[in-house]
Amino acid sequence: MSDTVLIPGGRDVRATLDTAASDGSQSETVVVACPPHPQQRGHRGDERLRAVSDALTDRGIDCLRFDYGDWDEGYGESTDADNAVGWAAERYERVGLFGFSFGGTIALVTAASRPGLAGVCALAPTARLNPDADAVAALDDLVELGVATGILYATRDSTADWEPVVARAEELGIETRAFESDHFFVGRAGEVGEAVAAFLGPRLWDGL
Repeated sequence: MSDTVLIPGGRDVRATLDTAASDGSQSETVVVACPPHPQQRGHRGDERLRAVSDALTDRGIDCLRFDYGDWDEGYGESTDADNAVGWAAERYERVGLFGFSFGGTIALVTAASRPGLAGVCALAPTARLNPDADAVAALDDLVELGVATGILYATRDSTADWEPVVARAEELGIETRAFESDHFFVGRAGEVGEAVAAFLGPRLWDGL
């Protein structure tokens, strides 16, 4: 089941909560999903976010897919993600974070300032959105915090500046996975969804 959620904060942020239970009851675990670039038609209905949500709910994990508020060069969008995580943390025992492309960078930067997350997984993240949203620097913070981190990327991606993120992740021993694909993972959304859920799922259920 799916319900519309309004995320509290100073910006107009709306979300869809996909629940794993058929009766709409809430799981103990949830993943917050950050969409791609809003100025390039990125939104919570993105095919890759839906595929991730489907794979998560199949594993008994809820998924909160949200839209950003008005465009703010990555600053307001980072706030939106943090507010969405805050909403989830008030209602669930364990929270994970996922993002695709622009949203992947948002997810990494947000997770680096959010101790206690069960894990974060970024799909095709770009290295930097603005001077304060640096995915490469966020990886070091995530290791220091002990947040389980996974990076998925496409070997034929000519859209996002992903190479510095993957290079630093591998230096730090962070789990990475390559797909023989372009930036949009055409025809491979289901496979991507399963890979993300396979990474985050055990981290979310661990200890419950």
